[in-house]
Amino acid sequence: MDPVAVVGTALWAMLPAYVPNNVAVLTGGGRPIDGGRTWGGRRVLGDGKTWRGTAAGTLAGVALALGLNAVADAAGTAFGVTPPTFPVIAALGLSLGAMCGDIGASFLKRRTGRERGAPFPGVDQLDFVVGALVLATLLDFGWVADTFTLPVLAVVLVTTPLLHVLTNAIAYVLRFKDKPW
Repeated sequence: MDPVAVVGTALWAMLPAYVPNNVAVLTGGGRPIDGGRTWGGRRVLGDGKTWRGTAAGTLAGVALALGLNAVADAAGTAFGVTPPTFPVIAALGLSLGAMCGDIGASFLKRRTGRERGAPFPGVDQLDFVVGALVLATLLDFGWVADTFTLPVLAVVLVTTPLLHVLTNAIAYVLRFKDKPW
């Protein structure tokens, strides 16, 4: 696979995982997943992890994957790369897994004494990728193995932190986030 195809495949395949956390920021609020509970004197997750944001983010990621399926042939023709299509179960794994990865990172932040919004370098940039790939693999191993070859996975692991920093900065400038990280 040529470098352009590798990068195109990586970004296309990760879109259903990239979108959920952004949608959760825009649609969140409401009841926190942890219900306000504490553990060891600290909130389990915090007010930033809500049922509404998690549901909306997951649904947005699945809907995006289905939309990408609808335009895959046209995109392939336009760019000269055959993008992967998403089985619904893989789309669910990527989207919900991204949300679960972010929730897991919030749990780790609370356990290490970090407050909501505090930076956690490395974890903040890749938590949702790990969650997305783990859950998608559990739900549709064959699709993940065929799609996320080693070169594609390498591109995901290198470009995701850069995209994460960029999108958070944009969300901060647009006042969707209180902090630029």
